[in-house]
Amino acid sequence: MTSNSDLSGSSVVITGGGSGIGRAAALQFAGLGAKVVVADINGDAAKVVAEEITAAGGAAVVVAGDLTDSAVVDEVVATAVEEFGGLDVLVCNAGIMDSMNAAADVSDAEWERVIGVNLTAPFRLTRAALPHMLAKGKGAIVYTASEAGLRGSAAGLAYTSSKTGLIGLTRSVAVMYRDSGIRANAIAPGGVSTGISVNVDPDTHGPQVVGKYMQNIGRISQAEEQAAAIVFLASNAASNISGVVLPVDNGWSAV
Repeated sequence: MTSNSDLSGSSVVITGGGSGIGRAAALQFAGLGAKVVVADINGDAAKVVAEEITAAGGAAVVVAGDLTDSAVVDEVVATAVEEFGGLDVLVCNAGIMDSMNAAADVSDAEWERVIGVNLTAPFRLTRAALPHMLAKGKGAIVYTASEAGLRGSAAGLAYTSSKTGLIGLTRSVAVMYRDSGIRANAIAPGGVSTGISVNVDPDTHGPQVVGKYMQNIGRISQAEEQAAAIVFLASNAASNISGVVLPVDNGWSAV
């Protein structure tokens, strides 16, 4: 990476930082000198990542909790400010899959849980982070959207709706705060080798339809490849990039 990717001293929040893309991003940010808040519902996993960072000479703290709880959202942002003196980068990466269900088969519980984690939590985190970024006159926000936000054939209704909404959130924040020194971008991963769980009944309508399109998915990426895109968008190397949704999908979105 170029010198513009130096993030020394920056305060970074990463949600879903205990595994997968979030873990890879936390390690990459720390490797570039950032101080990292590792937030995850799995506190033990987040602690392991923070220990990896500190063992390598970096700085990291953990916040454990469910981001659908507003108090946890407030704690995440407050921890960055209190421990590291502010908040420079917010990475809204935490997310859950749905069961690939079509509209007629989605329960209220599935809809509310997926939307709550994937869309409402990033909104609340953004709202909590913005006053601190505005006070500095700068900041970068990166959201982990999905190929499912770009097409209707990559997931079920709840997940697709949540990631489509997240893209709208990205673009709105980019426009609303472009003159305040704050950038907002998103990555749109395709298939990624992570531990995210998918509970699918292959005999239901949604999976039967979606399965027909999965032949175009191409190579499954590694979490580190997604993390590299996140770090780039958060860094000064992307200083004139805002409102962008970057597919990191081995060309799936071009098929």
